[in-house]
Amino acid sequence: MTTLAELTRPELVFPDLPGADASTVLKALSDRVSPWVSGLGAEELYRRLLEREELGSTGIGSGVAIPHCKMERLERAVLAVGLVRKGIDFQAVDQQPVRLFFLLVSPQKSPAAHLQVLAGISRWVKNGHTVERILAGGTREAIFELLSQEG
Repeated sequence: MTTLAELTRPELVFPDLPGADASTVLKALSDRVSPWVSGLGAEELYRRLLEREELGSTGIGSGVAIPHCKMERLERAVLAVGLVRKGIDFQAVDQQPVRLFFLLVSPQKSPAAHLQVLAGISRWVKNGHTVERILAGGTREAIFELLSQEG
């Protein structure tokens, strides 16, 4: 993976997610992503994301969370990006509010690729591509352009 933009497209960037808590944000992401991905049902995606969060928060710190799961009917990994302007309590490792969400859904049959993408997102976030730059991007096109920069 060279850039995060290779795994997503502008239609999967949501600069205005609603939500005051984790379940509301995960539901909004599920509802917005599912129409764009063949074979991905919103309710099943939402349920799988909640199940994953019950194992431990995907909030990695610095205002970022990477909710993720694997599903059967996918051909390739899908990455969506969502922003919550005020930030929410997502039980992140640093206990800071989360404002930037990278939603990753991978094919069940590709666990190694799933882990590589998770690691790539973490590296990208830690390489100076800060939450503030994404939030300042404003539009989905500007945010997508930031994701196109090498991590």
